[in-house]
Amino acid sequence: MEITKAFQVITSDISYLKTTEGSQYICKIKDVASGTVLAQTISDRMKADLVMTTIKTMLNRWKIPKGCIFHSDRGSQYRAEEVRKLLNQHGLLQSFSGRGKPGDNAWSESFFSILKKEMIHGKPRKSKSELNQDLFIYTEGFYNTKRIQKRLGYLSPMEWLKQNQMSKLESVP
Repeated sequence: MEITKAFQVITSDISYLKTTEGSQYICKIKDVASGTVLAQTISDRMKADLVMTTIKTMLNRWKIPKGCIFHSDRGSQYRAEEVRKLLNQHGLLQSFSGRGKPGDNAWSESFFSILKKEMIHGKPRKSKSELNQDLFIYTEGFYNTKRIQKRLGYLSPMEWLKQNQMSKLESVP
């Protein structure tokens, strides 16, 4: 399948980040075509409620069309009944990476790699609240709005969305 339109396929994954107060788990959802991070949530625990909160945040913020594919790895958080029900309730089609094929979710893995290189590695560890604030500033103030991507014609994710899709799919105010 060729992915050419925003909200045709969205992808999600969970990673961990160390703080001075212990590890934090970050769940993010990203649009594949534009690269826009649609939602992210941080928690002390890597449970289904982390995924549920992130999905609900995305649904409150964006108009996601029915039939959009929601892709993730096969983690128990994504296979949880409540996650499956929530996605189904909103007309999202769930898709999983193949067994033992982490490359099937490279869209998400690449974001975490970039995030850790640009924001985490080589910098002092922060408290949980500082990490949460810095993640918001990085994602909303830089990655989505200013960080250009070659594959998007040297536009940021939001610039690409505005030029290619936003007249059809608008962000909820």
